[in-house]
This record gives sequence, C-alpha cells and structure tokens, in this order.
Amino acid sequence: MSRSLEDILFGAPSPLAQTLTRAASVFAAALVLLLVAAVVFQFHAAGQLQARFWHFFALPTTWAFLAKGLLGTLASAAMAAVIALTLGLVLMLGRLARTRLVRWPSIAVIEFLRGTPTLLLIYVCFLVLPQAGIKLSTYWMLTLPVGLSTAAVVAEVYRAGVLAVPRGQTNAARSLGMTEAQVFFSVVFPQALRYIVPALVAQLVIVVKDTTFGYVVTYGELMQNAKVLIANYHSLVPVYLVVAALYCLVNYAISRASKRLGRPIH
Repeated sequence: MSRSLEDILFGAPSPLAQTLTRAASVFAAALVLLLVAAVVFQFHAAGQLQARFWHFFALPTTWAFLAKGLLGTLASAAMAAVIALTLGLVLMLGRLARTRLVRWPSIAVIEFLRGTPTLLLIYVCFLVLPQAGIKLSTYWMLTLPVGLSTAAVVAEVYRAGVLAVPRGQTNAARSLGMTEAQVFFSVVFPQALRYIVPALVAQLVIVVKDTTFGYVVTYGELMQNAKVLIANYHSLVPVYLVVAALYCLVNYAISRASKRLGRPIH
C-alpha cells in the first residue's frame, strides 16, 4: 500500500528505519567525540589550554561584554528574520501571480537578491547609499542586507511548500465557495508551512551566521566584541571557542523552538 507524502514526512518510522537511525546516531556521536578529543589534544599540545589564556573569563565584565554582543546579534537576526519571512511571502505571492506585470518583476527581484552576495549588499548600504544622501545606522546597514538576501531564498522555500500541497485541497476549498485569498491563507499556506519548517529553520540559522558580517560596519554584534577581547587579551583560540559555543546554543534554541511548528495537527 502506497504511503502519502504526509505519512512519509510525519508518520512513525518503521522498525528497520528506527534501527538504522540508532546505529547511525551512535556512529556519528562516536565520530564527533573522537574529533573533539583530537582537537582538545592539539590545543593542549600547542599550549592554548593554559590558564593565562582563560583567566579573563572569570571576570564579570568579560561575560557582560559578550552578552552585549550576543544581544546585538539577536536583535539584528530577529529583525532580519522578520524582513525575510514577510518579504519572502510577498515575493512568493508575486511569483505565483497570474498577471505577468506582477510575476516577472517578482522573479527579477528574487533572482537578483539570490545572485548578489550578502556582503556586497552590506557594502552598498555602507558606502553607496551615503553618497546618495541616505544614511543608515550600523544596525540597519547589517540587518537590511541580511534580511533582503534571505528573503529571496525564503520566497523559493515558500513556493516549494505551496506547490507540494495536493491540488485536491485547493479544488475542495474552491468548491466550498472560498475566495482565492481564503483558499491560500486558510488551506494551502498552513499546510505548506509544515512541509518547509526544516528549510525555514536552516535559513534562520544562516541569518544568525550572516550577522557576523557586522565587522564591516563596526556593528556591536558577538563576533565584533569577540575581536575586541582577542585584541585586549591576546587569546585567540579560547575566545573563538566560547563564541562558537554561544552560536551553537542560539542555533540549537532555534531548532528546538521550530519543532512545535513541524508537529502534525491532529
């Protein structure tokens, strides 16, 4: 008996699949532990684990400075995510529009933003716009380019989810007399979101990582503050290890929070 797409995505895995998943998880965990052990050994051999490289982490001012940078990262990433999710929806609706006057400009914007590096957009906001009389704060010089760049990718993710919804759902909703807007926002889009949660989470993680471009405009995000600590204490590896752990915690929190959106509705 053939399984539907929803069963494959959200149904309980078979016993064989569960066994393979456990075996793969154990193997991956062992591989990661070996890699971590090798890295720690190399750091120890190079003297990077000596107390003189770590002593400043006992100071409250160090953690307050890192926390300030982390808040800057989260503030920029959150607004960039809002821009990406909102503008991405608008661009996706434009790309799926039946009118060419709407569809073709939307496609052009999506392809332009997808093909332009985020760093180049930041330089445009930092160097080009001021010459045209448009002055942005360092916050928007970072947040706006990251949001715009991600919006194009999110638009394509949205479109893939919408196209994955069975046509029968749309036809059934139309037969009930629902308008096109009601069909999309009440029937199609909610189901599409469940399909694309993993891809959206991946994009949100990329948004957090892209905030590291804040050094270009000297915006006070986590990596920028980390560089200040490195310059003051001459402790490269320990600072980057701690900062990497903070980024991992943020991305893990995003993944955990997204699981609720991916749960099947009963």
